[in-house]
Amino acid sequence: MDVSESRRRFAALIERPHGEFRLAEGALLIAQEEYPALDVQTYLRRLDAMAEVVSSRLGLEIDPQPIVAQLNAYLFDEQGFRGNQEQYYDTRNSFLNDVIERKTGIPITLSVMYIELARQVGLPIVGVGMPGHFLVRYSAQPTVFWIDPYYQGKLLSQEDCQQRLTAMYGQRLAWDDAYVQPVSDHAILQRMLYNLKAIYVEQGDHRRALGVVERLLLLRPDMLTEVRDRGLLQAQLGSLEAALDDLQHYLQLSPEAPDASLITQHITTLRQHLRR
Repeated sequence: MDVSESRRRFAALIERPHGEFRLAEGALLIAQEEYPALDVQTYLRRLDAMAEVVSSRLGLEIDPQPIVAQLNAYLFDEQGFRGNQEQYYDTRNSFLNDVIERKTGIPITLSVMYIELARQVGLPIVGVGMPGHFLVRYSAQPTVFWIDPYYQGKLLSQEDCQQRLTAMYGQRLAWDDAYVQPVSDHAILQRMLYNLKAIYVEQGDHRRALGVVERLLLLRPDMLTEVRDRGLLQAQLGSLEAALDDLQHYLQLSPEAPDASLITQHITTLRQHLRR
C-alpha cells in the first residue's frame, strides 16, 4: 500500500465521531506509513484474540479491580509486555504493530493496547494525557482510579499521579486536576503523532517529520503551529513555494505570534531564493 492510500484511510477513520472507530485501528494506520505492507486487520484480530483469552477467564466478574488484576496478569506477567526503558526514543516504540511483536513500548502505545483490551472485556477505560507520562483511567462512578500500563498496570490514586508529575518536573510545573482527566481517542492519536514528530525532528529526518505534521493537520486543521512547521520542513526539503505559502498563511492568521519576526525572516529568505 502506498502512502497516499494509507493517508486516505487514516483521514476517513478520524472523520468518524469519538467512539465510532477503534483506537487501535487509528494507531495501526499511523504505523502503516512506515510499514506499507502492514495488514491492519491482522493485528486487530490478534488484539481480539487476546481480549477473548482475558474475557474467558473473567466469568461473571463485574468488580473492576479483579478485572484489572486479571488483565494485568495476562498482559504483563503471562505475555511479557513491558515499558522500554532502555531505548525509550526508538521509533518502534511508537508503532503499535512493533509493540505487539516486540512486547515493549512507551506509555502511550502500551496504553492504547490496554484501552483496546479493556474495552473489549467491558471495562470503561479512557486515556489520560498527563504531561510527560500517559496513563489510563477507570472512570465509572463512584470508583475512579488510574492505571499505568508502562509499569505493569500499577494502580494509582490521584495523589500518586501528582507525585509522579512532581518527580518528573519538580516545581517547574504546577499541578492541575485537568492533567488526570480523560482525553478523546482523537487526542490520543494526536499525542502519538507528536511523539513521532519530536523523534524525527531530533534525528533530522525532515521527510518523515513532514509526513507526521501532515497527519496532525488532518486531525486538527486549525493548528497554526503545525502549518508553520509544515512550511519550515518543506523549506528544508526544497519545496520553497509550498513553504512560502504555509509561512505566509501562518503570519496572516497569527501576526502577533511570539516567533513572528523569525518567520518574517524565513519568508524574506524564501522570496530571495525564489527570485533567483
